[in-house]
Amino acid sequence: MSILIELVHFLVARKKYWLWPMLIALILIGGLIVLTQGSAIAPFIYTVF
Repeated sequence: MSILIELVHFLVARKKYWLWPMLIALILIGGLIVLTQGSAIAPFIYTVF
């Protein structure tokens, strides 16, 4: 979690606002994969990628 906080501080300090959408998309996709790992939805998500 500290890496994520450090990344956010870096983005704010360096004014890299164009990276925010990519960071949010990566977090959402990663969370989706982790949350659906053991469910019946998992095979359908893996076919998207």
